[in-house]
Amino acid sequence: MADVVTERRGVPVLVCGEEGVRIAGVQDALDVIGSAFSRAEVVAVPVARLDERFFELRSGLAGEILQKFVNYRIRLAVVGDISAYVAASKAFRDLVRESDRGDGTWFVADLDALDARLG
Repeated sequence: MADVVTERRGVPVLVCGEEGVRIAGVQDALDVIGSAFSRAEVVAVPVARLDERFFELRSGLAGEILQKFVNYRIRLAVVGDISAYVAASKAFRDLVRESDRGDGTWFVADLDALDARLG
């Protein structure tokens, strides 16, 4: 599936396909934000599209990417199974817990769970 803007629960969402360009740096994140800008309020990125360094908080990649989404006022939903990353890192587990309490970044199991958050 290619990246496509669709309405989910009345909210325009850029749903990124799993086979797209891997988000391995800030410029990759900015490219996705650019695709969403003025067309979508939320970007749904599959776990498979994120570079492994995203899940290693000491790399700084997650912080840089999340900050870009905040700066451009576009919400980010990381979609898929992150259980191995949560089990491997208390810091990442804390990031997920805090993010899911807010409204800017969510970690959801699938698009149905995203719909529930949007509803």
